[in-house]
Amino acid sequence: MRIVVPKGFTEGEALLPDIDWIEGPYVASAVTVVLLTEWNEFRSLALKRLPAGRAQPRMADLSNIYEEKTALDAGFKAFKGVER
Repeated sequence: MRIVVPKGFTEGEALLPDIDWIEGPYVASAVTVVLLTEWNEFRSLALKRLPAGRAQPRMADLSNIYEEKTALDAGFKAFKGVER
């Protein structure tokens, strides 16, 4: 499993020791992108870059940053957001 390294790396690594931590969203090789924070760096992702090269890319947006149509138009095959 891979996860993007934001500012909370130190705390996150202690809580999730079996995760491979990486430097940014565009180098992640995960099939599913899960957004857990509303931090500004995740509000302006180039969404079309994230699903590139993945057979069935999926997004779970638990922060309500993106709309389903926006994610699907960017190439994700499935999207789940928190109910608004």
